[in-house]
Amino acid sequence: MESSVSASTSNQRRVSMDLSHAQSDLSLSFTKSSVADDSISLQIDTSFRCSPNPVRPVPLQFFGEKDDGAPRFENGEQKNHIKEDEEIRILGQPMCVKRQRDVKPVSNPCKRLAPEPGLDQRRAAVRSWGNQPLEQADPELSEIMNKEKRRQFLGIELIASENFVCRAVMEALGSHLTNKYSEGMPGARYYTGNHFIDQIETLCHERALAAFSLDSEKWGVNVQPYSCTSANFAVYTGLLLPGDRIMGLDSPSGGHMSHGWYMPGGKKVSAASIFFESFPYKVCASPFDYCDIVTSTTHKSLRGPRGGIIFYRRGAKSRKQGMCLSNGDCSGQYDFEEKINFAVYASLQGGPHNNHIAALAIALKQVATPEYKAYMQQVKKNAQALASALLRRKCKLVTGGTDNHLLLWDLTTLGLTGKCYEKVCEMCHITLNKTAIFGDNGAISPGGVRIGTPAMTSRGCLESDFETIADFLYRAAQITSAVQRDHGKLQKEFIKGLHNNKDIVDLRNHVEAFAAQFAMPGFDT
Repeated sequence: MESSVSASTSNQRRVSMDLSHAQSDLSLSFTKSSVADDSISLQIDTSFRCSPNPVRPVPLQFFGEKDDGAPRFENGEQKNHIKEDEEIRILGQPMCVKRQRDVKPVSNPCKRLAPEPGLDQRRAAVRSWGNQPLEQADPELSEIMNKEKRRQFLGIELIASENFVCRAVMEALGSHLTNKYSEGMPGARYYTGNHFIDQIETLCHERALAAFSLDSEKWGVNVQPYSCTSANFAVYTGLLLPGDRIMGLDSPSGGHMSHGWYMPGGKKVSAASIFFESFPYKVCASPFDYCDIVTSTTHKSLRGPRGGIIFYRRGAKSRKQGMCLSNGDCSGQYDFEEKINFAVYASLQGGPHNNHIAALAIALKQVATPEYKAYMQQVKKNAQALASALLRRKCKLVTGGTDNHLLLWDLTTLGLTGKCYEKVCEMCHITLNKTAIFGDNGAISPGGVRIGTPAMTSRGCLESDFETIADFLYRAAQITSAVQRDHGKLQKEFIKGLHNNKDIVDLRNHVEAFAAQFAMPGFDT
């Protein structure tokens, strides 16, 4: 590439540039003819030596600078600016020059710029978005939620795995703690800004151990599982290899399918039964005296948020009652803590739900009080009162009664299925759940229902109230039998017989009038 610049003492100035290449020759020149007319012409000659036809020049457009009246300086001297009537010619043709927009000079470039217009309005919009109440932000969802609140208030809740939480637990669940991301364990988080989150989770650990009278030197706890199913699978993942044997409470005894339950025909119905060999056990005493690891839900009789919790032995291994725990190896230290914590995070879960952990800490504080002990005693009394009332009506209960918070009602002696009976109860505003019982064909078509007393006990029901509830349940069984007799057991035809059924309407009215007598914990109705 070669370039040359030539200038004469006359009023003509020329700039030329030659680019030499094996294939082309380009000549570019600018000419300013005179000071008088201040016109500028551009001449471009392009030819390619290997091409028989010259390439036509490409039209070019120049961007000029508009005269705003401000002086121009170069090397400390004032420079003449382009005149308004100046003309630019390209290949001999006059061209229109585009001007820059008018820019007002800044008197002091160091002066802080004023806020841009509309900034206050934008900030106000953010505040408006962030502080709208639910009924204003989403009226459609608010309406549905209010209907659910109404359903809970006017219904009888007998699902053993459900309960009503207190206002304090609700406030924690709906708090600002949901904003923080806290992957890891207290003192070892992936993100910063978790100082107070660590305090909350550590407090929850302490309260969990105190609630079950466990020595922190011998037991540890993980409160991060999103559910007890997650807690169970975290234990399996941390300690076992695929195909190893697990023991969980048998489903007909009240256990969950995440314990590794099989259908009677051998079909595997949960991930636990797919990846591990399940060997279920029946009902037993407190597990802490016999087990190295204990998992539990947090939202049933504990009256906490929905989630799971894992207790595991730590420290030196020990013998109890002549039995060596932990696979017969009584030497050394338990090594569950690191394996289980890693299985929870990062093998199976991400960041913990801090609002849930705070709510669980509140519930666990209540568990350690005399009032909670009295509540659980009343739960058992109510379950026994309900069982006695059903037995007097010739209903068959698995194990002949109950010693805890729930009972299993065998409906096969009445010729009913759990699925049909459950549907009738739901239409009468009584919620319970179908369940498998010994001898039937399993969870797909169960022959019984499971009934729990914690939720209605939380609303203030006592033994006499459960006598009334037993009467409602028996009347629902009679309605189920009548509809089944007239329409059959097939679900589609059976449901047709429930619509506009006067007996269902009458029972529902009685149920709602009964339920409305009892307050709802946690919210006003």
